[in-house]
Amino acid sequence: MPEVPAPPPLEGLPLGRPPLARRRQSAASVLMVRPARFGFNPQTAGSNGFQRAGGEQEAQVQATALAEFERVADALRAAGVEVLIADDTPSPVKPDAIFPNNWVSFHGDGTVALYPMLAANRRLERRDDILRMVREGGFRISRIVDFTHHEALGKYLEGTGSVVLDRVHAVAYACSSPRTDLDVLRDFAQQLDYHLVNFDALDTEGRPVYHTNVVMAVGSSYAIVCGESIARAEHRTAVFASLHNSGHEIVDISRAQMLEFAGNALELAPAGGPILVLSRTAEGSLTAAQRAQLAAHARIVAVDIPHIQTVGGGGVRCMLAEIHLPKS
Repeated sequence: MPEVPAPPPLEGLPLGRPPLARRRQSAASVLMVRPARFGFNPQTAGSNGFQRAGGEQEAQVQATALAEFERVADALRAAGVEVLIADDTPSPVKPDAIFPNNWVSFHGDGTVALYPMLAANRRLERRDDILRMVREGGFRISRIVDFTHHEALGKYLEGTGSVVLDRVHAVAYACSSPRTDLDVLRDFAQQLDYHLVNFDALDTEGRPVYHTNVVMAVGSSYAIVCGESIARAEHRTAVFASLHNSGHEIVDISRAQMLEFAGNALELAPAGGPILVLSRTAEGSLTAAQRAQLAAHARIVAVDIPHIQTVGGGGVRCMLAEIHLPKS
């Protein structure tokens, strides 16, 4: 049974941790992995309801995804975000290498976390040379917390796909799925000092939503949440109350908007001010009122990546591993 706090009052909720001045919600730098063999991954399709096989030849699938990848990187740089790009290796084949946020996360105290992945071919994405590249890019890594041993027990936690973090208040939101195991969540919460808010979220077919970061996104002062997808009323109450009491304005999207990746967004903090990055599909699904709500908090940067979303089953947020590490 998922663990959630008892439904709290709407004012004065004591959070799991006090606000920490050393933690910032949003990063100014991201890691991206340029794809070498992007394509439909049959090993992940069973748990990802967003993923669809296309009819194109392998070379065309890769070429289209590469063009979309460069479009995202260019848009981020234009917005003032520091973009570190690692090149995927052609062999072994890693069709989802474009989504690095599932195998690694970077934290403000110098911690790097490595995560257990459900699909065997996704475990190949974890590369020491990418961590060296991040270090050589001017970031300090002081410790590595490795959760990958859980794979041997058939238990998984796919990074900031599985957990959506309120970094300032140290709250980790997570919906249970074949890729998000409660035992690994507890291990994560203990080792990285987070309070856990766990819930069930279902898609239109009644299946568990594969990753939490398509259900919700947490910014500095706002949160996007698909309340309609949260299956149990007490879970929905707990999620909304936790966000409300940590000072977040909630933009509640529909399940139909979630399927258009409206919840798969990421706030970043370049020098020019906060931006909210999401796909053009996601931005187009928002109502005028929702768009105005979000624009009051951050400048919206929307990038067109229909091929990556359809064939890979992931959005712009999935392509970005935000780097919170301190500078060397």
